[in-house]
Amino acid sequence: MKLRCAVLDDYQSAAATAADWSPVADAIDVVSFADHCASEDELALRLAEFDIVVTLRERVPFPATLIARLPRLRLIVASGMRNTSIDYAAAERHGITVCGTASTATPPVELTWALLLGLARGIVTEANSLREGGPWQSTVGADLHGRRLGILGLGKIGSRVAQVGRAFGMDVVAWSQNLTPERAEEAGAGYAASKEELLSTSDFVSVHLVLSERTRGLLGAKELGLMRPGAYLVNTSRAAIVDQDALLDVLRRGAIAGAGVDVFDVEPLPAGHPMRSAPRLLATPHLGYVSGANYAAYYGDAVEDIRAYLEGAPVRTLG
Repeated sequence: MKLRCAVLDDYQSAAATAADWSPVADAIDVVSFADHCASEDELALRLAEFDIVVTLRERVPFPATLIARLPRLRLIVASGMRNTSIDYAAAERHGITVCGTASTATPPVELTWALLLGLARGIVTEANSLREGGPWQSTVGADLHGRRLGILGLGKIGSRVAQVGRAFGMDVVAWSQNLTPERAEEAGAGYAASKEELLSTSDFVSVHLVLSERTRGLLGAKELGLMRPGAYLVNTSRAAIVDQDALLDVLRRGAIAGAGVDVFDVEPLPAGHPMRSAPRLLATPHLGYVSGANYAAYYGDAVEDIRAYLEGAPVRTLG
């Protein structure tokens, strides 16, 4: 009898075509779900008859309470090699193997610049106006050349964002808790002595930190209050790094020029959520890693993970 494999939150129904599933077709039946389960009860019911689950990034949490309700589950494949939404200890207790996949930093870098440029040049406002017969030019773009780009987090993604900033002729500075002047120089960025200095002197601020207890709520009302009235904030990292209520407040008051956000406290955003209608906000539905190449890597490696598990030699194990 074949094992059953659930592919969760496959919003674009892309899993079937992003990779070749034929190597495991004789052993598993794959069922793809294009909708999101809003509660643990709903998810537990959906997954009750599945042996394998493939989940993208951290879209779906797997806490101990959910894992305990899935006695048939034997393998979780999560895209990427870092996932904070899975209780690995609980998975181990229940005999569940957890595997990851390859991932690339390129798509979130590109989306960061799509948001930043969209904000700076009023792309959405002007494009909508053109299509709807509105005024011919209603905004004055913010220049990038000669302006300061402050990057919070100069890792794999942040350092690439810095490279693009330099190509635009921007003055790039960076800060994080562990960043040194030497490391900043290696990445081609100036060193900000504190986050307060970075926030108060930058025209554009981009967040590229890993979510941890040290970074959760790192940018609250006090920190956002340091930003210049003409400054822009971009967050394609993790929602919890920026206090959402504080961000909504500064946007509504016009205390900053605007924000570009790809991550939210609750995903998918419920209908009527204030982030759907906030002024001065350019928001996208967590598209940072959603690209053809990344999906090919995610699902291609998922097939490899499943095949290796079935052969008794799991690869890319997490935990």
